[in-house]
This record gives sequence, structure tokens and C-alpha cells, in this order.
Amino acid sequence: MLRTIEITADLTTPSRGEVFHNLHWQKKLDLSVDCFICERIGRTTHLRHGEESMVCSGDQGVQHPAAGRVAAFDVTSERERTMLRAVVDYWWAPFHDVERDTPATAPTHAPWVRLHLGYLCPEARQAEAFSIQSTMVLPVSETCSHCAHPLATTTRSPGIRLLP
Repeated sequence: MLRTIEITADLTTPSRGEVFHNLHWQKKLDLSVDCFICERIGRTTHLRHGEESMVCSGDQGVQHPAAGRVAAFDVTSERERTMLRAVVDYWWAPFHDVERDTPATAPTHAPWVRLHLGYLCPEARQAEAFSIQSTMVLPVSETCSHCAHPLATTTRSPGIRLLP
């Protein structure tokens, strides 16, 4: 059956001023799902907006394609705030994870998401990236790895919600 998950995130950003780092959401994310292809629960899957399928981390470092995609990737930027709303569609079927002796659920029992952001340091003229995820201890503040300029602060974990 087709399942749809909505992912939301909200970051506070410093006013742009003269040190503009062009902070932006990268169109990729990592999401935990129960994969009916390898029949394992809580698998890390990698998704990119525009790709036709997601990639499951699989077992023992052997990745495989899985039926899922980023259906929407919407960014809203305000004066000192940037927000993301992503929608992931994926196929799910019931199974039993033999190794963990646990039935699959949609979404997985303890879902998590990692979201990626990029920026460009105007002083070093270097592109860099960082990520936030739903399992981080909050609040979290990120600074430029070159000039230590503040980039973003998050006080709430990214949200994960199964849509009806």
C-alpha cells in the first residue's frame, strides 16, 4: 500500500546583513522506514528530490533500490527564518523481520529523519554543508566552519507525520 509521510522543519537564521552565506535546504534527506524488500525494520533510506526511487541501506553495506520518492519539497524563507515541508511517498507491505522477531509497521516504530543544508562562506569562498535530524539534543546552533558566523538555530526537532 502507498504510505505518505510529511516532514517539517523550522530554523531561525540571523538577519542577512553584510555576511550572507546563502543558507539553503539541499534536496536530499535520510529517513527510517521498514523496508519490505529486504524485510528489515528501521532501515535508513536515502532520498533525493527528483529521483524515481529511494535507496535502502540494506544489510552489511549492500544497498538496494526501494519503492519511494520525494513527492514534494517546499521551502519558505522569511526575514530570520527558513522552513521546509517535504512529502515522501513510499510503498509498504506487512512483513515480519525475522532477525529482530518484530512485525513491520508504517511508519516504523521510532521514525527519524536527517535533513541536509548547504551554504557558501563569502570570506573563504568555500561551499560547506551540515545536517539536522530528529534525534538531536536541542537546541542546536550551527556556525560557518570557516569564519564562525552564525548560520542557523533549531529549537524543535524536525516533524514526521504519517498522512491519511
